[in-house]
Amino acid sequence: MLQAFDERNRDLIVSVGGHLTHRSRASISPFDSSVQGGDAVWEGLRLYAGRIFRLDEHLARLRRSAQALAFEKIPSDEEITDQIKATLLANGMTDSVHIRLTLTRGEKITSGMDPRLNTSGPLLIVLAEYKQPVYDLSGIRLITSSVRRPSPDCLDPKIHHNNLLPSILAKIEANVAGADDAVMLDHRGFVAETNATHLFLVSGGRLGTPTAAACPEGITRAAVLSLALDAGLPCDVADFSLSQFHAADEVFVTGTMGGLAPVTAIDGRTIGDGSPGPVTRQLMGLFAELVARSGTDVV
Repeated sequence: MLQAFDERNRDLIVSVGGHLTHRSRASISPFDSSVQGGDAVWEGLRLYAGRIFRLDEHLARLRRSAQALAFEKIPSDEEITDQIKATLLANGMTDSVHIRLTLTRGEKITSGMDPRLNTSGPLLIVLAEYKQPVYDLSGIRLITSSVRRPSPDCLDPKIHHNNLLPSILAKIEANVAGADDAVMLDHRGFVAETNATHLFLVSGGRLGTPTAAACPEGITRAAVLSLALDAGLPCDVADFSLSQFHAADEVFVTGTMGGLAPVTAIDGRTIGDGSPGPVTRQLMGLFAELVARSGTDVV
């Protein structure tokens, strides 16, 4: 799976610190904390028909992450929303848009990891691109990565930070294996998530998803759990081993970038009959209905 360039994004206008500029002229200082040490937090949003899905939840997670990293100043939700609206307006965007928010600690007076070196900030970057959900809705194939998700005593996954090297290393393994993405285990050997999404399985008529002990508490994941509850689908949030996913009747992934997509194979094992299962198809339909009728108006 390789994302293709969308010609509509060639002349994007992006917002850097509230300043709107063409993508080719956008820049940040080499002294910015994100450059110096990945010292930043981020969120991915989706725009459907002029509305952003679960905007309040995304901004709350961004704020919690920045607070956990002891950012001295955090823009208000209103300030962030205003910059999002300005970026969308500058690009004339109303639908099928993925928005990447990055909030860095800001600029340092000299290079170094110490946050006391920061003299300005934080810096908010709003990048909005035309981007359909990135996964093939007929199904994706996964392999299991050798790279583990860290436990909270190493690097708390509740902080939605920009240190994405474990995910990148796992994605490299998936690329080499010819798979779409990689399953990542936690330090105990239980399934955590993939390099980019949360995982669900269906086995014996029951829905299940790993705990968020070693991964972020996904916003799309929470929406799917709520949809399943409303639909009367029992769901277990628990520790699941890799073999339970290998032997599952159905597997699917969830995330802002890809929505809800079926998994048809893991490590060469065909899941079910190799096509999207009935529970997966039901939840895909319910999720499509949810995003079509809900969200925060921004354009």
